[in-house]
Amino acid sequence: MSKLSVVFPGQGSQRPTMGMDFYNEYPIAKEIFEKASKAIDCDLKEICFSEDERLNLTEYTQPAILTVEIAMYEVIKKEFNFVPVYFAGHSLGEYTALVAAEVIPFENAVKIVKKRGNLMQTAVPEGKGTMAALICENIPQDKVKVECEKNNITMANINSKNQIVISGSTEETQKTANTLKNEIEGLDVVFLNVSAPFHSSLMKEIENDFNDCLKQYEESFKKYKAETVMSNYTGKFHTAENLLENLVKQISGSVKWLDNMSQLQNVSDKIYEIGPNKPLGKFFKTIGADVISIINLRGAKSAFVE
Repeated sequence: MSKLSVVFPGQGSQRPTMGMDFYNEYPIAKEIFEKASKAIDCDLKEICFSEDERLNLTEYTQPAILTVEIAMYEVIKKEFNFVPVYFAGHSLGEYTALVAAEVIPFENAVKIVKKRGNLMQTAVPEGKGTMAALICENIPQDKVKVECEKNNITMANINSKNQIVISGSTEETQKTANTLKNEIEGLDVVFLNVSAPFHSSLMKEIENDFNDCLKQYEESFKKYKAETVMSNYTGKFHTAENLLENLVKQISGSVKWLDNMSQLQNVSDKIYEIGPNKPLGKFFKTIGADVISIINLRGAKSAFVE
């Protein structure tokens, strides 16, 4: 039997009407939306399927994406006999991976990521932090790391061989980006439209509160199953012992996605991306890995009914 892996994108992949085709055709998808909406006392169908401003508010974005991805995943799993062995997700997507791997119960995960989104949204005053994507072929990671450390900012997302996102205070992030642009030939800098400097040291102050949140639900976790799920924080597979620590530190630590991809490539025969958009497939291409990306029901049927 082929060893299949599934990966889930995170915040930034959201779009209006995401998941609606799955919702309209499959009762299991409706049930997932209903459970999630009840768990956080909020109509996620309205947020996801209409032009709702809350879709881009971190507190709601995170449970919305998690719900859509699990609705898609459960339909694909049931209808197309999809049985992955390994799981991973980018930032928020790591929680989808933990639900898909049966580590965290779905309703609890929805509550956790809503709290996570709220904490991240309020950690830094508006305008005081930012994130910038650094893009060029074979970007020199060591050089970026040294410059970030000089200015007390973080390599927030090590996304691929060609992209690193830096994060921190607005002034220092801009300064670092400008310096690197002058020093690295062909470097493009794109400042991201985000509400806070995610995965930076400025997020450390919310770690204790988020740890308390996780502790509330810890008894429901099947930690032994976490060993099939990649950790963004370590770049390796979770262990049962380190699951909570990894999730807490992920908030202010680097998302080591390049390491996650390399590990998955080594153990997988096929890798699928499931989510409302397909950013991860492009990252995998930089390491020579082909990914089957599914962003809608038509794509799912195309991928599995051939």
